[in-house]
Amino acid sequence: MTTLNKLWQRGCDFLGTEYAILGGAMSWVSERNLVSAISNAGGFGVIACGAMPVHLLDAEIKATQAMTAKPFGVNLITMHPDLMKLIDVCIDNNVTHVVLAGGLPPADAIEKIKAAGLRLMCFAPTLTLAKKLVRLGCDAIVIEGSEAGGHIGPVSTSVLAQEILPHITDVPVFVAGGIGRGEAVANYLLMGASGVQLGTRFVCATECQAHPAFKKAFIRANARDAVASVQLDPRLPVIPVRALENDASKKFAEFQRDMVHKLDAGEIDLKEAQLQVEHFWGGALRRAVVDGDVESGSVMAGQSVGLVKDEQPTQVIMDDLINQASDFLARQ
Repeated sequence: MTTLNKLWQRGCDFLGTEYAILGGAMSWVSERNLVSAISNAGGFGVIACGAMPVHLLDAEIKATQAMTAKPFGVNLITMHPDLMKLIDVCIDNNVTHVVLAGGLPPADAIEKIKAAGLRLMCFAPTLTLAKKLVRLGCDAIVIEGSEAGGHIGPVSTSVLAQEILPHITDVPVFVAGGIGRGEAVANYLLMGASGVQLGTRFVCATECQAHPAFKKAFIRANARDAVASVQLDPRLPVIPVRALENDASKKFAEFQRDMVHKLDAGEIDLKEAQLQVEHFWGGALRRAVVDGDVESGSVMAGQSVGLVKDEQPTQVIMDDLINQASDFLARQ
């Protein structure tokens, strides 16, 4: 058994895969084609449910199962109004792993997932929350640093790894955020991770259905082009979003200002303002990924975007990561 196999054996056993590499769940990007390609290449694809209605998730799971016999997971947002029905869809379709994201999971959701025998993965932005999630019954933890694309926390991956990996040993921990090469994968495994999660690196996979203009934006970008949005008013606790800087990022600042003015004038309540902020990103992301409007759409990308140089088959990306990690470990 190679050093790499030994290091991530726990993660591979948990996922049921050859490699302990998860595909990050990216709305409009992580659908049947990319998810099945990652699983078929030896990794673990994850469907991004996002705001999908129940019937669409059901169709997406069935379509993915038709394209791969390998394990894959489903990422559900805890604030989805039909969360319990979405969990039912996962159970009915014999999905093996569910990832709950977007806040502390409701107790009844955890109970339903566990009672059905599915494996539950959750995101933990702090050590305290990671410990709480393990107590609540979470089977694995994902820690994602601020280098990641999309909605992010305030702490870098390297600091989170130091804070959490030495102390969470009862369950597998997967590290995400800013990972684009195998050397980084190997380093986090040496620190105690059971595996890793990559999103940005897989956007330019041949099998990914994102618009060619969206992929071209990734290939042209440098790490410094992926910037985090700013919060303009503490009353609107906007979770920062990391994306390539363009017209959409400037418009989001204007949109926040407009919401603040409406709040001050009493034209809108706080809950509605927060909801509209979330809807801004959902619509902007679809425009970029599906329609290819990379100026007024949101090109969500992690800082590892600077490592994406061309479009490649998923298997080639996976092989590169494995070879880089193996070569690095052989030099130690």
